[in-house]
Amino acid sequence: MFGIIRPCRHRLSERLQASWMAHLCGLCLALRDDHGQLARTATNYDGLIISVLVEAQAAAGHTAAGAGRRTAGPCPLRGMRTASVARGEGARLAAAVSLALASVKIRDHVEDEDGVFARRPVAAGARAVTRRWDRKSAGSASVVGFDTSVLLDAAARQGELERELPAGGSVLLVTEPTETATAAAFAHTAVLAGRPGNEAPLAEAGRLFGRLAHLLDAAEDQEADAASGAWNPLDATGTDRAEAERLCRDAVHGIRLALRDVELTDRALVHILLAHETERAVERVFGRPGHAACRVGHEPGAAPAAVDQPHGHAPHAHAQLDPTGSNPYQSPPRHDPGQAPPQGPGAPVPPWVPQGPGFTPPGAPPPNRRNLLAGCAAWALMGCTCQLLCCEHNHPFSGERREGFCVRNECCDCGDCCDGCQCCGENAQCCNDCGCCDGCDGCDCGCDC
Repeated sequence: MFGIIRPCRHRLSERLQASWMAHLCGLCLALRDDHGQLARTATNYDGLIISVLVEAQAAAGHTAAGAGRRTAGPCPLRGMRTASVARGEGARLAAAVSLALASVKIRDHVEDEDGVFARRPVAAGARAVTRRWDRKSAGSASVVGFDTSVLLDAAARQGELERELPAGGSVLLVTEPTETATAAAFAHTAVLAGRPGNEAPLAEAGRLFGRLAHLLDAAEDQEADAASGAWNPLDATGTDRAEAERLCRDAVHGIRLALRDVELTDRALVHILLAHETERAVERVFGRPGHAACRVGHEPGAAPAAVDQPHGHAPHAHAQLDPTGSNPYQSPPRHDPGQAPPQGPGAPVPPWVPQGPGFTPPGAPPPNRRNLLAGCAAWALMGCTCQLLCCEHNHPFSGERREGFCVRNECCDCGDCCDGCQCCGENAQCCNDCGCCDGCDGCDCGCDC
């Protein structure tokens, strides 16, 4: 999975989370059905926005009748459960676009000789895959009336621009091919949904989304590209991170303005993904405005700047001290030799003793552990059924109850509860930005955003 849109389940209501997963699984299954099992590796978070846009523009009767859903069989990534998944022209267009862009990405790795692609056998196999995916994506896209040559031509033009870019040229010259490709894909969703009036604003939203994705990718890879000597658009054009951040935030604002002119039947998920998650993507790379300690690339060894906690929220737990005022990260204090430390089931647990999931409580007997052979067998079985990734499970060796890897690694600023929709004005109500918004299905402030 790759992409800049990574919504956390804590920021989605139950309905929106089910819809998000339906489009994600629908994209994966459309890739499998149209292009084979290997094509499922092209599943990406950004590509499913195409499917979301088509459904959001569909007529109310079409959505209510459930014509855009089907029940899929058990899947290891869902813990071997069935699910309702998206289907139809939106999923097929998303699959064709994702496959074409994945082909372009692999071709770029081959040309740049990145990692394993520097080896001739791997490069030869990758070229064969890209040629096959180009043909497959063109064929399936033509069924829904989309010409993937727009994407492939933009990719070819991208290479030419990078080679011929004058010193000190604008970084927006480099992002133009990506903008053109995403604009065409976004605009075609209006054609599939029968909403010709939406083509222009969706093309504008797609153009800005492509610019945002390109700039964020460049900013994320800037340090690694400098270390490896790879070409980076920010370094090549002399664009500093402050200017790149400004362009990204302007793109997010432009996407929100464009969405106001799009006629949608159900705008909740579209609003969350394109109006809010894009802003969070910028914050992941550049940090929040005025929060210098959170920014990527701050000077190592510098004292962290004082961060004001917005909306009256307390600092994050890792920055707090325990009630006694001691630092939980300091070494345990030395006990008075004449006084034994408190012990027993009811004794208070010192702050330096590790606690929580994965740690045995003080004084409790350790859980029964499997031996190496049995633990490896249990680990393999749970790994093949994706219990380790997606489900709450017993640890294969220790037997302790654990959450799935995907759940443990979700990035959600649940401590920063929403104070209203940032693109609606001061009187906006909660727009489902975090877990404190249980039950709301999008912007509830009565405005057009």
